[in-house]
Amino acid sequence: MSESNQETPLLTTTTTTPSSSSSRKLPDFKQSVKLKYVKLGYHHVITHGMYLFLSPLMVVIVAQLSTFSFQDIYTLWDQLQYNLISVILCSTLLVFVSTVYFLTRPSPVYLVNFSCYKPDEDRKCTRQIFMERSALTGTFTQENLQFQKKILERSGLGESTYLPEAVLRVPPNPCMSEARKEAEAVMFGAIDELLEKTGVKTKDIGILIINCSLFNPTPSLTAMVINHYKLRGNIISYNLGGMGCSAGLISIDLAKNLLQVQPNSYALVVSMENITLNWYFGNDRSMLVSNCLFRMGGAAILLSNKWSDRRRSKYQLVHTVRTHKGADDKCFSCVYQMEDSEGNIGVSLSKELMAVAGDALKTNITTLGPLVLPMSEQLLFFGTLVGRKVLKMKIKPYIPDFKLAFEHFCIHAGGRAVLDEIEKNLQLSDWNMEPSRMTLYRFGNTSSSSLWYELAYTEAKGRVKKGDRTWQIAFGSGFKCNSAVWKALRAIDPAKERNPWMDEIDQFPVEVPKVATI
Repeated sequence: MSESNQETPLLTTTTTTPSSSSSRKLPDFKQSVKLKYVKLGYHHVITHGMYLFLSPLMVVIVAQLSTFSFQDIYTLWDQLQYNLISVILCSTLLVFVSTVYFLTRPSPVYLVNFSCYKPDEDRKCTRQIFMERSALTGTFTQENLQFQKKILERSGLGESTYLPEAVLRVPPNPCMSEARKEAEAVMFGAIDELLEKTGVKTKDIGILIINCSLFNPTPSLTAMVINHYKLRGNIISYNLGGMGCSAGLISIDLAKNLLQVQPNSYALVVSMENITLNWYFGNDRSMLVSNCLFRMGGAAILLSNKWSDRRRSKYQLVHTVRTHKGADDKCFSCVYQMEDSEGNIGVSLSKELMAVAGDALKTNITTLGPLVLPMSEQLLFFGTLVGRKVLKMKIKPYIPDFKLAFEHFCIHAGGRAVLDEIEKNLQLSDWNMEPSRMTLYRFGNTSSSSLWYELAYTEAKGRVKKGDRTWQIAFGSGFKCNSAVWKALRAIDPAKERNPWMDEIDQFPVEVPKVATI
């Protein structure tokens, strides 16, 4: 059978029908765009307008002064010596404006380095092992075992993803102590490697942010890290829960804002999800999908606002754009943790999820576009927008080419169907999608940390050059779509990097492996 997106039941709860197939696809981005979201992007431009206009003015003044000879300066002084007060006032104004500029300018935020956790080999879970262990639990009906098999075959996941010991054990043992073991293995494993890479002392870390949606123990995950690494007593710590797969970029945005008011600081961000206590043992198909997609993983990221760290840092954070559609009931309930009819807790994925994700993405990129797109693309986009909205002309809307704004794309590896639709609607190439597809194939959906496995893949392939721009896009419950834009400060040499892809990157061809369909 064809591999068309309509036949991919990743997000369905019932048998696919022609009438329901179209509702699960991302909406056509060539439909109307709300003008109010366009204004949001230009609000950012207006906010920083002083910096945009002052810099060219200073360049013109310096260029003009460089052409003056001593005779020109004497002549100018002879003309202005009777207007000394005006000269002093103008000089004072110039000094004042320059001072305001430097004092109000946002501090640059650097990504010093990051690390992705790679579980031990005995945590690997092939499709055969997954099906065998699922059958041995005795909780799933034969029909739902076949349903999970079909989901696995169409999901885009390969044969080497990872699951925690408590889930693979026969019988399974999902309990609090096992969940803590998984959390400690992921967090400490990623942080240990990051500290080794950067050489930063734990006492120098002033900000700690950890996001994990479905596992929130007491003491918190941040407290577990503080206790393990004996971090300082005045550390600013935040534990973000219930915010879905997009929480990793929310953590980055929060760290950025904190670094604006905490000079000379390091911020440690840990993004992860916990599988142990969130494995679903019921027979509601809308909840069984998550068992087939989510896998074990996590990432640790070190950010800095120190000018001295610029030379050794990999990237500089350029933009973060957050979109929240929670005011809409359909968006709010499309990813919902609940109990099924038998009392089993799971996360239900609505068949409307694809349409909701598409609408959130459209809103997000409409805000981000004016900040990143070249002027040629903006003129074409807004020209057609004015023609359709104001002049009521019957013309096709122009879809901006984001490949002109970014060299690399890291799109949350939520599932094969999501990646297929985003590739089509953003008109991306196989090369652009390769990091996301390979991450889904090799590690599965590791929730908020998947973006960092994708960036690690891009680095391991030797693709990142100085000045390259990377766009990270993530989706999450609520419903949210968040973006982060990074600029490479140097070329990344994969031979000098410790990377989860390091020992196997050459095994993956440029062409994304095809997965079976039924």
